[in-house]
Amino acid sequence: MASFDFDQAEGLRRMLAGPKPRVFTFLSAASPDEKGAMLVNLGASLAQAGRDVLLLDACVGADGIASRLKAVRGSSLLQASQHDRAFDELMQPMPQGFSVAALKRGAQKLPESGTEGARRLDDAFGVLTARADIVVVDAELDGNDAFAIPALAETEIVVQVSNSPASIKAAYTLIKRVNGQLGRRPFSLLVTGASDKEAQLVYQNMAQAANRYLAVKLNSMGSVPPDEHLKKAMHLGRAVVDAFPLAGASVAFRRLAGKFVLSDAAAAR
Repeated sequence: MASFDFDQAEGLRRMLAGPKPRVFTFLSAASPDEKGAMLVNLGASLAQAGRDVLLLDACVGADGIASRLKAVRGSSLLQASQHDRAFDELMQPMPQGFSVAALKRGAQKLPESGTEGARRLDDAFGVLTARADIVVVDAELDGNDAFAIPALAETEIVVQVSNSPASIKAAYTLIKRVNGQLGRRPFSLLVTGASDKEAQLVYQNMAQAANRYLAVKLNSMGSVPPDEHLKKAMHLGRAVVDAFPLAGASVAFRRLAGKFVLSDAAAAR
């Protein structure tokens, strides 16, 4: 049996030894393929920028990033929180330069909100995130508009949206649901599959609606244009920034990673 107390102590030492890791929780209103491509290429771009990056699959369904990358070996964060596994067994290195971990495996049942199990899951999440510079969480909301890991409510929330009426409506609904659960807080918006001009229009319209009807501030995280190189790279099992470094999507992801790195550096000061 793993020693959870030992892992907690190790995590505390890591947190005291250096800057607090940045955690970005992504909610996607794009297609599963678009979401997967965005997470993989963002993680790879951050890794190329010299950051130790962890992608955490915190989805309850089957479309999480760990499943899409077939990173199904090893234990889960839930098992670590229950003393059943060590944290060294959670993180699976990927060829794109980042690591992947999963909240749960298969039919493992998550603890109910407000229980001791939920508190221990939050504690385990804190220990896990201390092992990376930047943590990117692939998340979704449950039927009660809550996150599977309660601590995600305190992280920076980024909503991914594509340039289609259905996606824009779904993204606004996600913001409204989180706002109803957590109260007023800022969100960041990332537009994928759109030109700079199209993305700016999507952002402006959503920012105006969120401010007018929810009193919520939206920050622009930028955009990624449509690019066939993304599909080609995913088919090759590689990141577009590695396989096709001069592609338009590669330029956009490097620019996006630069924003995360600057944000990370500012937080460390």
